[in-house]
Amino acid sequence: MSNHYSTSLKGLYLVTPDWDDTRKLLEITELALKGGVSLLQYRHKTADAAQRQEQAECLLALARSYKVPFIINDYVELCLSLDADGIHVGGTDTAVAEVRRQIGPDKILGSSCYGSLELAHAAQEAGASYVAFGGFYPSKVKKYPVTTPATIVTDWKQQGKVPSVVIGGMSRENSAPLVANGADMVAAISSVYLAGDPQAAARGFTTLFD
Repeated sequence: MSNHYSTSLKGLYLVTPDWDDTRKLLEITELALKGGVSLLQYRHKTADAAQRQEQAECLLALARSYKVPFIINDYVELCLSLDADGIHVGGTDTAVAEVRRQIGPDKILGSSCYGSLELAHAAQEAGASYVAFGGFYPSKVKKYPVTTPATIVTDWKQQGKVPSVVIGGMSRENSAPLVANGADMVAAISSVYLAGDPQAAARGFTTLFD
């Protein structure tokens, strides 16, 4: 997978919930893909290695069938063994430069930068394909301080060279002003996976980028 993906890093960035029920995970993910997803990230913080392998393999096949890039949260070895399209690392994970060295030049590499432009600039310099800011709003899934100022998106648009993702309690309504300010992607978990109609929920996010 070459970095031709970097140009398509715009729209809904779907992140999986910690679901052990693989069949349900795949069913809802497919509905969302039908609604429109630009990037799919597999994130399961409590899975064991065998379950992680199984779910990641199934999700990768599904993402491929919809021609959506698939990235793994944290697990570089899993990303490489599956030949997934990329990896996302947190600010406390292995340094971005080291991960870039491990995965090579062509895979997508995302980095959590929280509320820090300084971290974002450092990640960009180290080889990140995109930077993620947040949380902006309280999340049902992740626990982190909701302290990121909305202005960071505008600042990054002016200063940065790689796309930005906004995370943290994102709904179509509350992410709209961040997209208007220049966010390239909106990361969502609950707003899609727990929606009554996941396909419509995904489509709702994609219309923000029309």
